[in-house]
This record gives sequence, structure tokens and C-alpha cells, in this order.
Amino acid sequence: MSAGAAVRTTVGPLPGLLWLPEGASAESPAPALVVLQEIFGLTAYIRGRCADLAALGYAVVAPQVYARLDPPVEALEDDTEDLLPTAMGLLGALDWGGAVADVVGVRDALAELPEVDGSAVGLLGFCFGGGLAFDVAAAASRAGTPPAALVSYYGSALPNLLDRADDVRCPSLHVFGTEDAYLPMPVVEQIREAVTAGGTREDVRVELHEGGGHAFDNPNPMFHHARASRDAWAQTVDFLGSVLPVR
Repeated sequence: MSAGAAVRTTVGPLPGLLWLPEGASAESPAPALVVLQEIFGLTAYIRGRCADLAALGYAVVAPQVYARLDPPVEALEDDTEDLLPTAMGLLGALDWGGAVADVVGVRDALAELPEVDGSAVGLLGFCFGGGLAFDVAAAASRAGTPPAALVSYYGSALPNLLDRADDVRCPSLHVFGTEDAYLPMPVVEQIREAVTAGGTREDVRVELHEGGGHAFDNPNPMFHHARASRDAWAQTVDFLGSVLPVR
């Protein structure tokens, strides 16, 4: 990861954080990912996952999705009082359609960086961000510029977005926990049916993780499931290596 990886930058219309992998340059551009936050914002956890991806060789941008709120919010950390109610309030105040348009713009701006291979930019989102990434992939595909890949961790908005499934025209990985109270297994099976077009799409993977609840990758003890987190991340690295390979 480059020395300037954690420097705040402005990407497109939103402030965000940019990570560039070691060796990325105009002569040797890197594949890239837009990483979309949970409802808690650009927390230390999300920043850590971005650094993990940069260490694998990806250029990464994490936009500050809550920057449009008044006042803007970067992150709610684990010691925030009333963490979940506060985060749900931020989500309720967000203009979803505006957020989709913003992230499409961020993706386009990332593709234009000289250190980035503009033909190899994907999306990766967690929880709220997993659903947002799905909707961004659909919007970009309808516009004729589908992302190179989509990874969605237990996308919380997916049940309300399944009418967009045919529009998501890129290789995709969806991961869920079998003990997710927010997305119970019957709902996950509905999601699987839609995103795989009844099992006919070979470029879409749906992976289930035994014992994992909602947000199982988040290290906060109220969410974390160590085995599910480890195995899902290994699947993520494998998937990205196959559809968005690093040179």
C-alpha cells in the first residue's frame, strides 16, 4: 500500500478515502474497487477492509456516503452512544437515489485515475453498502457501463431491489449467514432465485455461512462470527482473483 493511502481525497462529487497499491502507476495501472460502508459509515473496520484489498493489489476508494447529510457524518465508531438507533436515523435521512447517483459518479471518477485500469473497476459493499452496490451495478449496467464485478455482503436492501436483478450485468458474489435474523433463509432463497435467474447465471455465486448472523464480518462482538468472516473473505479473494485479477 502506498504511503499516501490513508490521505483524505475528493473523488468525484464526494469526499472519500483512497488507497493505491504498491507499484500502481500510469504505466502499470491497477484494477480497482469502490467499497461501500455499512450504516455506521467509514469506520475503522471498513477502512481496514479497504487496506486489505489494497494489500492484494487493488486501488480502492471508499466514498463518504453520508457527506450529503446535514451535518455530514464520516463514521460512528463502536463507542457511539445508542449506536444502532443513531445509525438507523442516518440511514433514514439518506436520499437513496442520490446516493446511487453519487456512487456511479465515484466509480466513473475512480476509473479515470491514471493509476487505475478503467476497464477493471468493481463494487464491494457491506450490509447497507451491499444493497447500495447492487443498485449501483444495476444503474451503471442500464447506462451501458456495467462494473467489472460486484461483491455484496448480506445486502440489507436486496429484498426491495430484486426487480433490478436482470439489470445487474456483471459477475457477482453474494454472501449471507444462515442465522441472519434480518435476512432469514427464506428471504435469502428469494434473493438467490432472483440474482441467479433461477440458477441459470453461471457468473453469479451465492455463498451461505453456517452460524453467521447479520454483519458477521464486522469485528464488533455483537456481530462477529470468526469462521464465517474468515471463510467469506477467502471466497471474496478467490472471486476477485478470478474476475478482477491483479497483474
